[in-house]
Amino acid sequence: MKKTLLPALLGCALLAGAAHARTANDNEKATAAYYAALVARPQPRLAELALFLRRMPKGGDLHHHYSGSVYAEQYMQFVDNAKHCVYKDTFKLEKAPEIVKAELAKPPKEAKCVSGLDLMADEAAWRELLKRWSSKDFATYGAGQLAPDRQFFQTFERFGDFSRLNYAGAFRDLKARAKAENVGYLETMLKTAPRITDAAFDTSVRTLIKGKDFTGLEAALKARREQLLQDGDFQKEIRKYMDAVAADSKDIDDTDFTLRFHAYATRNYTPAEVFSSLVSGFEMAKQNGKVVGVNIVGQESLAMPMHDYALHMRMIGFLKSLDPGVKVSTHAGELAMGDVPPEGLQFHIAEALGTAQADRIGHGLDIAHEDNAEQLLERMANGLPRTQDMPKGAPPVPVEINLTSNAFISGVEGAAHPVTLYRKYGVPIVISTDDAGVTRHTLSHEYLLFASRYKPGYAELKRISRNSIEYSFADVGTKRQLLRQLDERFAAFEEQVARREARLAARAKK
Repeated sequence: MKKTLLPALLGCALLAGAAHARTANDNEKATAAYYAALVARPQPRLAELALFLRRMPKGGDLHHHYSGSVYAEQYMQFVDNAKHCVYKDTFKLEKAPEIVKAELAKPPKEAKCVSGLDLMADEAAWRELLKRWSSKDFATYGAGQLAPDRQFFQTFERFGDFSRLNYAGAFRDLKARAKAENVGYLETMLKTAPRITDAAFDTSVRTLIKGKDFTGLEAALKARREQLLQDGDFQKEIRKYMDAVAADSKDIDDTDFTLRFHAYATRNYTPAEVFSSLVSGFEMAKQNGKVVGVNIVGQESLAMPMHDYALHMRMIGFLKSLDPGVKVSTHAGELAMGDVPPEGLQFHIAEALGTAQADRIGHGLDIAHEDNAEQLLERMANGLPRTQDMPKGAPPVPVEINLTSNAFISGVEGAAHPVTLYRKYGVPIVISTDDAGVTRHTLSHEYLLFASRYKPGYAELKRISRNSIEYSFADVGTKRQLLRQLDERFAAFEEQVARREARLAARAKK
């Protein structure tokens, strides 16, 4: 009897599975149709679109600076939790217990250094702080204020002390915000990796690269790396960094959220500092499962970063040749016409791809001005074929798109933004926030800008969301888990949208 029933039961199960698949497909089609209606008009239905995109699963955020993503309001909460105070005139942090105790004992109007809550209650002081720490009110002011790029990059110097008050608390806040937006993965650039100065090294490598003595440069980099790896104090700093990552991110990951880190070098430091940061970053990425990548950050258009850009790419390429499994993302081509002489726009992305062997490109704004731009776009879209020297070929290289910061810092937006080129050539893109606390927005808002300005289809939005997991630097097992969760989230989201629209349509017929 069991043999008789088994085929029938299997047949029922297969039919049920097919019915479920059809239902899921119908839900996806209904969701796509609803989304298409939101963006179909010359003026998209922005309020409905904002609601739709906030609820839509967005995979991960891959271009994310920790300190610039924490809002000023959160930093002030950390001040109070730590029982520190903030000077109302300079907005400097005071930690000395005796000074803090004396100042907080005074009425807020008389105190020079107040609690975070009292500072926020002082409207004039609070608005002034937001003007210094973020883009808040920038568009409504004019004469006498800093240029947008200087305003943006100088904020990091101003809240630097605050950003180190409570890493664990900040991670919890970032996690809560991500989960509220249906974001399951975050790769954040935490802080500059350990670095060491060496004036003789600076002079040597600059001379070698100026003379195009790349053999000599590689020898100098090799010797310096070996010195650093044998330096006990330097190794101690690396362990300290990794221990802090482990302690501060303990228990952050759960079944719905995963947090990973980039260690980075800051490009407006000396060559010795940049190289030592890169060396320590590579070592941590090999040793620590939560440090999944290495990055290089900072404003490219400044004098030192422009002067040393090719040198920095050589440094990364050298380390990548020794440890090809270490993932690298570089801020490259975050330049607009007029930021630098035209020649300065012609090679940054090319060198990040060719010399540094970057796995992802951050920003990529100057692509249209690069030499051989079409070939670069094809390379990013299709990877490199297998050769004798490269038996596995090379995969596509995605670009991290940051619409709000590109508009604020560089004035590049709308039809002028090269996301149109990247899409035309099929380059994988990921939508990211960059520094949401400075420019005061969210990942959902970035998707809103992308959808309302460029009107991609729903399938493309889903592809971009998936890209943010597929091109993340998470390990293979974590990626599989995240992709499975993302598929489940999309299925639940599409079912919710389809049911709601069917219900509203039925109500409209009554």
